[in-house]
Amino acid sequence: MTMQINITANRRRRNWSGQAQAGRVLWGLCQPLFRFSPRPFWAWRVWLLRLFGARIGREVHIHPTVRITIPWNLHIEDQAAVGDNAILYALGPIHIGPRATVSQHAHLCAGSHDWRDPARPLLRPAIVIGPDAWVCTDAFVGPGVVIRAGAILGARGVALRDLPARHIGQGNPMVTRPMDD
Repeated sequence: MTMQINITANRRRRNWSGQAQAGRVLWGLCQPLFRFSPRPFWAWRVWLLRLFGARIGREVHIHPTVRITIPWNLHIEDQAAVGDNAILYALGPIHIGPRATVSQHAHLCAGSHDWRDPARPLLRPAIVIGPDAWVCTDAFVGPGVVIRAGAILGARGVALRDLPARHIGQGNPMVTRPMDD
């Protein structure tokens, strides 16, 4: 027996407060200030994100082509970097630890829907990228996933479950192995 999706209930559900909706509109209007800033204007982009409630440490490099959905759900610690065309879909919290790297075209998705409920309500599980971790180019990190300290999610890898510290995750489905010391 198949469950019928309740589209009407989904569309009637209010996922965001009025304040959050206004903030998202204002952030959208400020996107050109972020996106078209010159590449070496790291401090400008950090300032702009902080203005919208992001918690960002020192010496953080965020490229101008990064797409950020909700900046107030971001916490990026000292010396972390987010590469060109990365997507930080921060419907829920995204925490990027110190010295961590999120490479170009990587996608961190902190949002999903409860498929068990016919109304498909929005879920916002947090993503954590640990200290010294590396999410390589074109990789995908799903909702609720923790990439632990020093771990590497390889190019085009898909992490739908946690990646242990000092392990390398590759492929889809992700296969993990300890790093060689």
